[in-house]
Amino acid sequence: MSETKDSRQSVITYLLLVFAFSSLFYFLVLKAHTLGAGAGLYVMGLMWCPGLAAMATLKLGGRKLSELGWNWPTSKHAFQSWAIPLCYALVAYLIVWTFGFGGFPNREFMEQIGTRMGLRIPLWSSTALYVVLAGSFGLIRGLASALGEEIGWRGFLVPELFKKIGFTGAALISGIIWSCWHYPLLIWGDYNSGTPTWYGLTCFTVMVISLSFIFAWMRLKSGSLWTGALLHASHNLYIQAILTPLTRNTGKTAWYIDEFGAVLPVVTLLLAIYVWTKRKELPVVSA
Repeated sequence: MSETKDSRQSVITYLLLVFAFSSLFYFLVLKAHTLGAGAGLYVMGLMWCPGLAAMATLKLGGRKLSELGWNWPTSKHAFQSWAIPLCYALVAYLIVWTFGFGGFPNREFMEQIGTRMGLRIPLWSSTALYVVLAGSFGLIRGLASALGEEIGWRGFLVPELFKKIGFTGAALISGIIWSCWHYPLLIWGDYNSGTPTWYGLTCFTVMVISLSFIFAWMRLKSGSLWTGALLHASHNLYIQAILTPLTRNTGKTAWYIDEFGAVLPVVTLLLAIYVWTKRKELPVVSA
């Protein structure tokens, strides 16, 4: 009974610290009215709040930071963590392009890329070079920010919940918390692709909770928080930096693409259901 109580107190302490730390960066971003304020450092700081809160919670409870799962995953799990977001993102955007919800390619973005690359080569060549470089070195840069969140969400929160309420409860509750943590930026900031707040919020919430099942399964299966960091960085990279910009607006495109449109949540939800059916493959942890 005391162990269950201690675990509950740890989760409560963690959540209080997450939102206490995050409040400063919420204020800075919302005061500036854009996520790009502070050269993106406000958002970077915000993304590290879950990780800092997790480490502070463990220290306050006299526990070791090694509990977070710092070991590097097997090559198989590392590859899967990189590839899974790329696969579901490609499926979602192929649906968008095939059914005309959005066009491909976005020539305006390709021209911007051509200018930024600074090379006198055809647009398709400069775009391909950008995709290759962003898809490799960009992933490394993305890990720096994604790791901050994943130390908290998957390093601490998911295993802590899993010990007490199992996979389904841990994935669902952590997903709800993860999505709510983004709400201030979605409701009062400019973290949206141009759809009404209620619509973007609904699509985003379904997607994040679905991703929580996928991320939690990989974390628990591998025993490493780095799977979450790789999944998170890969997701942000391929959707935000490559596929969304390459999609041309055909009128109502914002209602279908990115994290605030309808297609990606449906695809990730189907994948989450599949992952949920494999929950019995996860190790059994005694409370």
